[in-house]
Amino acid sequence: MKAALLVVLLAAMLDGCASQVLSIRTVPDQTPAADNAAAAANAAAFAEAAAAESANDSPQAAQEAPPLLTPADAPSMYTYDPWERLNRFTYRFNARFDEAIFLPVADTYGRAPRPIRAGIHNFFGNLAEIDSIINYTLQWRLKYGWRSLTRLAINSTLGIGGLFDVATKLKLPGTPTGFATTLAKWGMHPGPYLVIPLLGPSTLRDGVGFLGDYGTEYGINVFNLYRGDVSWGLGTVNAVDQRANVSFRYYSGGSPFEYETVRFLYVRRRLIEDEGLRAKEAVKKPAVEAPAGK
Repeated sequence: MKAALLVVLLAAMLDGCASQVLSIRTVPDQTPAADNAAAAANAAAFAEAAAAESANDSPQAAQEAPPLLTPADAPSMYTYDPWERLNRFTYRFNARFDEAIFLPVADTYGRAPRPIRAGIHNFFGNLAEIDSIINYTLQWRLKYGWRSLTRLAINSTLGIGGLFDVATKLKLPGTPTGFATTLAKWGMHPGPYLVIPLLGPSTLRDGVGFLGDYGTEYGINVFNLYRGDVSWGLGTVNAVDQRANVSFRYYSGGSPFEYETVRFLYVRRRLIEDEGLRAKEAVKKPAVEAPAGK
């Protein structure tokens, strides 16, 4: 009886094992001699590379090597934002407006035929050359002002009112500027961070620059395009065209610190541009060294 019961249990165990997937792991062969030879070869190669590296550490190479960066070289994360509470409220309002109205309209505009969108974009870019001419003159960068004037003349005639950017094909690329850059050239600091309704990130200086550019356009009023009902229509189309050419999407990255990131990047970019303007000014007016002995 016990033998029979033992046979039954053994059969059941074998049946259960047969229903499972059988896998056999193969143990790699142990080859100590080959392993030692490979390790010796790797050690020799490492020693040779280290010797070559030490040979290159000559005084001349040390002088040519760039200096090591220190924490002091990193840009400061601090941004002057005394109106942060209001700016955050405006930022959220801009995000909701963009999601509900601005972006859907821009996406619909983006489905228009490419030649039509290119013509509209070139048209407004050609009108912006007037601002560039005035501000380059105020910045005393007459070379760029002359180029903007040449672009305006070529695109307004050969480009059929600016619908075609013929000047760029003639190797006269556009370099737009505005009153904010003029203020920077005059030495005005960007000032506190400012989020403008519908326009987005800015600074106090850039906000004043925007008002200056708008005042210039309104005062000149080329072909009566900046006053009356026509100005509202053209302004709306211009805004939609600019939004369609910007890939930024609010809260698309999922970061809880998007406001801080956008604020830092915008202000840092403006500071770098200011440093570039000062550097060009320093190159034009090199410092005069005093004669030796004085």
